[in-house]
Amino acid sequence: MTIFLKLIIIGFISGMILAASGKIIRLTTGNKAEILLYNMDYMPVLKKWSDKWITGIIFHYMTCIVSAVVLFYMLVPFGWETNIWPYVLVYTAGSGVLYFLSLFTDKPPASDSFSSWFYWTFSHAIFGFAVGSLIKWWI
Repeated sequence: MTIFLKLIIIGFISGMILAASGKIIRLTTGNKAEILLYNMDYMPVLKKWSDKWITGIIFHYMTCIVSAVVLFYMLVPFGWETNIWPYVLVYTAGSGVLYFLSLFTDKPPASDSFSSWFYWTFSHAIFGFAVGSLIKWWI
């Protein structure tokens, strides 16, 4: 199996782990940070399809797959592509910043909710660990 196909599968599996961690957080705390995984309200082109639940799911998984593939190949020149920590650091820091796209939507969570920001960022750290671990183990 090619590395590219493995990366697609890794992105999908890690996306399932991210979705599950968001769902667990929501069920245990009631926090709605998970909604941002599927929200496309802040994207002008995709916004017109944001009322369909399936488009949010597709958006989530495509983002997970593309980010896993792209980051892997960005790390290759440094020889870091099979190290776990670059994935954890990039996805954690990136999601911490991207959380504030919630400023551009009326859907929860609120952009000034520290707990939502924390849960969102923490779940993406789990995603990064999943991506990095699967790459280390499988590629």
